[in-house]
Amino acid sequence: MTGSHAQRPVIPGFHPDPSVCRVGGTYYLATSSFEYAPGVPILASTDLRSWTQVGNVLSRPGHLALTGGEASSGILAPTLRHHGDRFWMITTNVTDGGGHLLVTAEDPAGPWSDPVRVTNAPGIDPDLAWDEDGTCYLTWTEFGRIVQAELDPEKGALLTEPRPLWQGTGGQFPEGPHLYRVGEHWYLLLAEGGTGQGHAVTIARGPAPWGPFEPCPHNPLLTARGIAAPVQNVGHADLVQRPDGSWAMVHLGVRTRGAFPGWHVLGRETFGVEIGWDSGWPYVKGPIEPTAPPSARAAEDAFTSETAALPPTWVRPNGFPEEVLSNSQGWRLRAPAHDPESGEDDVAFVGRRQQHLLSSFRAVVAAPHGTVGGTSIRIDPRHHLDLEVEGDEVRAVVRIGPARSLLGRCKIVSGHEVTLELRTEPADGEWFSSAFGPDRVVAALVRDDDVLDLGHIDGRYLSTELVGGYTGRLVGMWCARGELVVSSTRYEGTDERET
Repeated sequence: MTGSHAQRPVIPGFHPDPSVCRVGGTYYLATSSFEYAPGVPILASTDLRSWTQVGNVLSRPGHLALTGGEASSGILAPTLRHHGDRFWMITTNVTDGGGHLLVTAEDPAGPWSDPVRVTNAPGIDPDLAWDEDGTCYLTWTEFGRIVQAELDPEKGALLTEPRPLWQGTGGQFPEGPHLYRVGEHWYLLLAEGGTGQGHAVTIARGPAPWGPFEPCPHNPLLTARGIAAPVQNVGHADLVQRPDGSWAMVHLGVRTRGAFPGWHVLGRETFGVEIGWDSGWPYVKGPIEPTAPPSARAAEDAFTSETAALPPTWVRPNGFPEEVLSNSQGWRLRAPAHDPESGEDDVAFVGRRQQHLLSSFRAVVAAPHGTVGGTSIRIDPRHHLDLEVEGDEVRAVVRIGPARSLLGRCKIVSGHEVTLELRTEPADGEWFSSAFGPDRVVAALVRDDDVLDLGHIDGRYLSTELVGGYTGRLVGMWCARGELVVSSTRYEGTDERET
C-alpha cells in the first residue's frame, strides 16, 4: 500500500491544507499560513510536480489582522477556486474573530480585493462551489459537523439556513470539506481523524450539492494510519482535473524522523497523488513527486543590500515584515518598542520556511552600538536556537519553553559585519536509541573559510511533537534592541537520499 503514497513533497516545508484549481494549463495552489504575514501563499505549476510561489493572497495590513495572536492562530485552511473570470479564495482568521474572509482577483499574483466577511457562519474550513445555474454553495466545518448554505459571495450573506451534510465515516473531527460536480454526481471530500496519526481522506457522492450523500465503499480514499510509510498524518486534500481529463489530488502529510514515536520538524507539507476512477468512485493510483532527486541541493539567495523588495517567501509572525524591516542603505531590522510590563524585550523576527531535512542558513549582519540581534531557527516564540550579536560578542543561545541556556560564545570586532550560520545535520545516536532525534541543529560563526560551531541541540527540541501547534520551522533574523543591519542572506538545503 505504501507504493501508492507520495514519499516526497511537491511543496516542502510548512505548507499545510493545500487547495488547488486549474486555469488552462496552469495549476494554482494556496495553503494555510496561521500567524504569519503576508498570509496564504499562492504557488503556480504546469505539471503538479514543480511549484513556484507567485505571491501571497493576503498581502497587506488591510487584508489581515494578526496582532496579539498566539502561535498557530491566525489563518486556517483556505479554498482556492476559479469561477467566471476571477479567482476566489476563502479562509478563516481565528485571531480577529470576524468570520470567514472572501477575496477575489483576476490575476492570482494579485492584487486581491479587500475581504468580504461571512460573519454568520461560525466555524472553519470554508469551501466554495457553484451550480450550473450560478448558485454559490458555502460548505464549512461548524463545531465538529459539516454544514452548508447558499451564499451571496459578493456580499458575504447566507441566503439559506445552514443544513447538515454527510459527517464522514465516524472518524473524529470531520473537517476540510470540498464539494465538486463530476458527471452526474456531486462529491463531498472530507478530512477525518484529526491532523495527526489518525488522519484520513474520505469521500461520498450524491445527486445534488446537499446530498443525500452515499459514502464510497472503499473509504478511506487515502490514509497512512497503521502502515510503515515514510510520510505520515496524510489528509486534508483537494482534487483537480487535468486538461486531458485525468485527475490528481494534493494533500498534507509530515515526514517523521528519529526513534519512536517519530518527530517532524518542517511542519505539514504538500504532497500529491494520481487519481483514477472506477464505477464512479475515485481511487489512488500512485504518487506525484518532484523530478529532482532528493540529493539535489536547492539554493536561494534570499536578498542582498541591493535587493529592491523582499521575496514573497519571507514572512513575519503577528505582523508584516515591512513594519519592522526596510531597505535604506542596506536592509535594517528594527526592534519593536519595549513593553515594560512584559518583563522582557519584544523581538522582531523576519524569516522564511525551512524546507529541507538538511539545510544551511547564512546571514551577514552588523550590530551597531546598542543593538542586540542576529539569526534564529524557530518553531514558535518559546522554542528557538539563536545566534545573538551584542557589542564585541556572538553567543549561541537556546530557548526551550521557560528555559534559556547559553551554549557558547566568541569575541568579534564590535560593530563590524559577521557571518552567522544555522544548519541542520543528520541526528546523533543509534536507530533503536531513545536519544535518536530527527536531526541536529547547529549554530556557528563563519570566519573566512573557517566555521566555528558555538553550540548545537537535539532537533526534537524544535519539533511539533514537543512544541505542539500546526506550523513548522522558520529561519531568519531577529532584533530585540536597536537596529540590525543585514547585508545578505542565503538558504541552501537538500534531503537525504531515500533508501
